[in-house]
Amino acid sequence: MPAEHALIDTHTHVHASQFDDDRVDVLSCAAEAGVRCIVEIGYDLPSSRAAIALAERYGQIFAVVGVQPNYIAAAPPDWLDQVRALAQHPKVVAIGEIGFDYYWNEAPPDRQEQFFRAQLVLARELRLPAVIHSRDAQSDTIRVLRDAAQGQPGIMHSFSGDWAYAEACLEIGFMLSFSGPVTFPKAQALHNVVRRVPLDRILTETDCPYLSPHPMRGKRNEPARVRLIAERIAALRDMSLLDLTSSVWLNAERIFAF
Repeated sequence: MPAEHALIDTHTHVHASQFDDDRVDVLSCAAEAGVRCIVEIGYDLPSSRAAIALAERYGQIFAVVGVQPNYIAAAPPDWLDQVRALAQHPKVVAIGEIGFDYYWNEAPPDRQEQFFRAQLVLARELRLPAVIHSRDAQSDTIRVLRDAAQGQPGIMHSFSGDWAYAEACLEIGFMLSFSGPVTFPKAQALHNVVRRVPLDRILTETDCPYLSPHPMRGKRNEPARVRLIAERIAALRDMSLLDLTSSVWLNAERIFAF
């Protein structure tokens, strides 16, 4: 465990074009805010390669590789072999983000499920956790995970469901990762989940450049703001920030095996 109040952002897209003008400054600000580790997430083959490139350049960054449901149409025939090859890199710590997205619905549900299941199998094969993207698809996400995860560890990225959905995810054995919406004053159902979820199942993330927390909602998000998320979770659970961040760090070490 690093220094006091060491923070971890378990889901970022720092490679995104929104950071092209000030990426080095953004990472410097994160370090000044106490962010000691960043997990950079791929969502297709090019972004997975970009995540690895960042991890190679910065010691505090680790990479996750995979094909997210909204990018299935652009995947080449050998996409799974390419993901497998990328995942051999020593700084790759998970397969993701993978799952369902029925909000944008860029691919038919059966095609989304095919990609989801294939990458869950790959994660088990490589003994890596899976980072799950699920938007407007709770029932299908749980159905597939119950059937295909088979004890595979994983993370529900940017969890935003109610307690019933949280319970189902926890029963499968997954961790819940909370992002900016947990800081929104009207997110009462999510606040209830944060109060009830076991401490050893909580992770923190920004999903930057998206989902900026209150009071920066609507602005470009960045890893330094994971502190606002951690502070809100600690307040909701009536615990110190140090106790919360220490537990989250241990959770991340356990799931990602850095």
